[in-house]
Amino acid sequence: MQKLSRERKRGLLYSTVGIIIAVVFLFPLYWIVVSSLKTDAEIFKIPPTFFPQDITWNNYTEQLFGQNNAFRAYLNSAMVALSAMGLSMVLGIPAAYGLARYKMPGKSVIITLFLVTQMLPASLLLTPLFLTFSKLNLINTYLAPILSVATISIPFIVIILRPIFKGYPLEIEDAAKIDGCNRFQTFLRIILPISKPGLITVASFSFMHGWNDLVYSMTFNNKESHRPMTAAIYHLITQFGIQWNMVMAYGVLLVLPVVLIFVFLQKYIISGLTSGSVKG
Repeated sequence: MQKLSRERKRGLLYSTVGIIIAVVFLFPLYWIVVSSLKTDAEIFKIPPTFFPQDITWNNYTEQLFGQNNAFRAYLNSAMVALSAMGLSMVLGIPAAYGLARYKMPGKSVIITLFLVTQMLPASLLLTPLFLTFSKLNLINTYLAPILSVATISIPFIVIILRPIFKGYPLEIEDAAKIDGCNRFQTFLRIILPISKPGLITVASFSFMHGWNDLVYSMTFNNKESHRPMTAAIYHLITQFGIQWNMVMAYGVLLVLPVVLIFVFLQKYIISGLTSGSVKG
């Protein structure tokens, strides 16, 4: 009985500490949402209010449909993120499967190169990419940032999915071959369905790589109509000051897709990351 009481106290202590840590980390997000619903007068009120006295949605409507034209930037971000994700998945998944299943000379070197590319800063790649895209006439197009983001996402996909594919026993594929499936059908009908958590994980992170991109879109696009959400926030910084309630509303719109991804897909993301980390 005494041991059970100690376990309950310990569980209560851990729960309390967990709640405190969660509050500390989530408070900035709460403050962003609350501030985005305040008026200009209330945003500078002292002492600050922890909940808006007069809730206003004008900050959001002005962002999406006003002169800031955040809706266009939203579409640009979605186009870059979804296109880069699709391209990365199409190229990265077969590459990960090939490195997991086939013996080839220099495979360890290839895997090491994929790991090294994850360590390179984006600034190091800007000059060679800019020169390449200039010769291909891709500057000021959506394709330039899409290809640039794919250079980050593809190595990540290979690193995560290769251990997952390698962990599946060969007997699964042999059984599919007996049933009349060729290598491609086995990969499409057997391997991909059982790899759902890993696929969702790499798709989510690939999307976020594109959604959060700033440096590539700013470097390879001079056209205002091609700028994504991450690059268009400077419109809110004017010679008369910073519109903080507008900035907060803009921030909410910017992080909303990422938050929704983790809320609805967190169990798949956690499962996919752990699967890729424990298998050699």
